[in-house]
Amino acid sequence: MDHMILEVGLALALIAMAGLLSARFKFSIVPFLILVGMAVGPHAPQLGVFDFRFIESKPLIDFMGRLGVLFLLFYLGLEFSIGRLIRSGRSIALSGGIYIALNLSLGLIYPWILGWPLRETLVAAGITTISSSAIVAKVLVDLRRTANPETEIILGIIMFEDVFLAVYLSIVSGLVLSSSTSFGGVAASVGLAFGFMIGVLAIGRLMTKWLNRALNITSSEIFLLVIFATLLLIAGVAETLHVAEAIGALLIGLVLAETDHQKRIEQLVIPFRDFFGALFFFSFGLSINPLTLGGAVWPAMGAVLLSIIGNFIAGMLAGRSAGLTPKASSRIGLTIVSRGEFSIIMANLGQAGGLAAMLQPFAALYVLTLAILGPLLTKESGAIYTMISKVIPLGPKPPQKPPEDRAGGPDRGGSDRVDPRQSMAVRGDPHGTADRMP
Repeated sequence: MDHMILEVGLALALIAMAGLLSARFKFSIVPFLILVGMAVGPHAPQLGVFDFRFIESKPLIDFMGRLGVLFLLFYLGLEFSIGRLIRSGRSIALSGGIYIALNLSLGLIYPWILGWPLRETLVAAGITTISSSAIVAKVLVDLRRTANPETEIILGIIMFEDVFLAVYLSIVSGLVLSSSTSFGGVAASVGLAFGFMIGVLAIGRLMTKWLNRALNITSSEIFLLVIFATLLLIAGVAETLHVAEAIGALLIGLVLAETDHQKRIEQLVIPFRDFFGALFFFSFGLSINPLTLGGAVWPAMGAVLLSIIGNFIAGMLAGRSAGLTPKASSRIGLTIVSRGEFSIIMANLGQAGGLAAMLQPFAALYVLTLAILGPLLTKESGAIYTMISKVIPLGPKPPQKPPEDRAGGPDRGGSDRVDPRQSMAVRGDPHGTADRMP
């Protein structure tokens, strides 16, 4: 343990380097962090006192990565709140339901065709279904599309994905993390997961007024300790009940978002989310040996192709159901095709449950490819739409909508603009920190 501090410092230096590179190329930091993590690890050399194998510090780095998941999901819960989800109900349910139904179906059918067992199939479907809110939010801001007519639909879909994620994680974690093999045992595990989720939300709603009074703490130090203790305790209880700890973090975030202290908690969490979130992606890359990726190349590339096609079709259907033009509808699927943090959470769930080792390299290649292709597809969505529409008629423009892009410039707004502050407030980053999020 003599070199623990040095190894952690070296890891942070590599993470900082990845961040600088991503900023230099104006690209998402996620693939850079994963690649840097994959470049080092047990297969890497030791140069004097600089041990790039991270043998001594890996357990600590992995634990800090787990904290990154908790802070990420906790922050997302703070961004939504139970009340906001209920108020946005119909539009979110319709567009999000279309998107999830199509992509989850493809996500289940594909590994089944490959002959994967049931639990591996369920985890793989989770890996391929949920988009990366971090990358999507960053791309929308970078390309100045927060006022586009389709952006509200995009953010609504992402909100629906998080609700779906909570339910799906509860089901899959009950199946994967429990030792039950009989139908009754599995049903009991899933029921326990659902019961925990509903119980936390129901009790939290009832305790909102009490929480407002209890969290009225003047000292920032004590306030921080109380919030972090609550977060880790609820996540720990979830883990003890064989429910994914990330779900506990998401649920307590949803509960605290109902209180008068939501903004103060949010400001408090952002630096921890960014710091530990970066360690999460790095630790995931650290767990992948590049020499073992060969067997996962074709399954991962097939999943990438299916995801792009499925996202495009789902986006077109969701956009048309909302009365958008075909061009605006096409931008929906091409914008939310990126995959990232949630896919890795699902892969780690499979690893925790002792499932097939193929899931880790499969997820790594899949996430890396779409984390790189996603922003590029979003940027070139206008050209892609034009190319596809020459081959396949994508339908007439809805008559009730005025001409699009009146403000000028390809892929910029047009009619039916939504207030950018409102758009990003639904899911995004009212404090302008989405571009720093890992």
